[in-house]
Amino acid sequence: MRSVIIILLLLGSVKPTWGQDRKRARDCGIKIGILPTGAHNAITDVTGIKVGHATLNQGENIRTGITAIIPHEGNIFQEKVPAAIYVGNGFGKLAGSTQVQELGNLETPILLTNTLSVGSALNGLVDYVLQLPGNEKVQSVNALVGETNDGFLNDIRGRHVTEKHVLEAIKNAKTGIVPEGNVGAGTGTVCFGFKGGIGTASRKLPIDLGGYTVGVLVQTNFGGVLQINGAPVGEELKQFYLSQHVKDNPDGSCMIVVATDAPVDARNLERMAKRAMLGLAKTGGIAANGSGDYVVAFSTHSNLRIAHTSGNKMQTTTLLRNDEMSPLFMAVIESTEEAILNSLFKAETTKGKNQNEVNALPLEQILKILKKYNAAK
Repeated sequence: MRSVIIILLLLGSVKPTWGQDRKRARDCGIKIGILPTGAHNAITDVTGIKVGHATLNQGENIRTGITAIIPHEGNIFQEKVPAAIYVGNGFGKLAGSTQVQELGNLETPILLTNTLSVGSALNGLVDYVLQLPGNEKVQSVNALVGETNDGFLNDIRGRHVTEKHVLEAIKNAKTGIVPEGNVGAGTGTVCFGFKGGIGTASRKLPIDLGGYTVGVLVQTNFGGVLQINGAPVGEELKQFYLSQHVKDNPDGSCMIVVATDAPVDARNLERMAKRAMLGLAKTGGIAANGSGDYVVAFSTHSNLRIAHTSGNKMQTTTLLRNDEMSPLFMAVIESTEEAILNSLFKAETTKGKNQNEVNALPLEQILKILKKYNAAK
């Protein structure tokens, strides 16, 4: 009896290890595009970027969380980074977007969460910034918080995400490998009728093209007709929008964060952000009426940082010419497409609110379909 109790206690202490038994798309022999990836094939391949999650997987009804993307290790408010936003479809709540569009810079980490938790995340992020050393006299903070609606699996009306989860996600932020699938803001999301989540990918340009890195992180919660590396997977599985077999709802949203170390300002960052929507389209996403599809793009290039206060009235920068942007555009498209696929490949079958259940992408079937269309090794 005693041994049974000990076993139960040990089992109770085990935390879910979402996605650890599922492979990423590239690990399954799926090669997206022509450019090489960064070391981790993640947004963190852009030097200095950290990603952290706070995952709420509690009881039968809570499946949600927060994901934080931190552009650099310093005080981001005091050393802002150039940034831009592109709205693919505006059915969403991207708090702080207008100031980024107006001034062309980012002054806080980027947070992703669920639709009804934007307010709590905003408060938590403002608290975090105000408490940073050097910000004692700050009286205005433009916190940037995006969302998707995870209400099918999550008790979204309960608004379980709190300010403490913001600090947890930021505290947990790390460089290197990024947990994907059912984590953070992707815990309760649905994509193409399968379990969605957090996904990431990166591309490294050759030295003769600048050697720059582009990284993308996505929170997938949208629909359409799934394609993988050009293969009509959704049609083969008979699960797609407007199918006679499945009445799939394509609404939901997709948040896309694009980062680069290339010396590009807000104008060309917006041009890069627009290309992310091409990556989404290559997976079969349609930016449906009720899908809030937003792209946030920023550069970490050290010479482009914008001091909050300065004695100089002029700022001199060296920027990449327009004619040199096309390789970066391609890197964004490829990284976005692969990040979305990684969010699907790493996500696991999840049961949540009202016993609603969303199945993970059936990898064995997928690989058979891809081989049929010569879309995987």
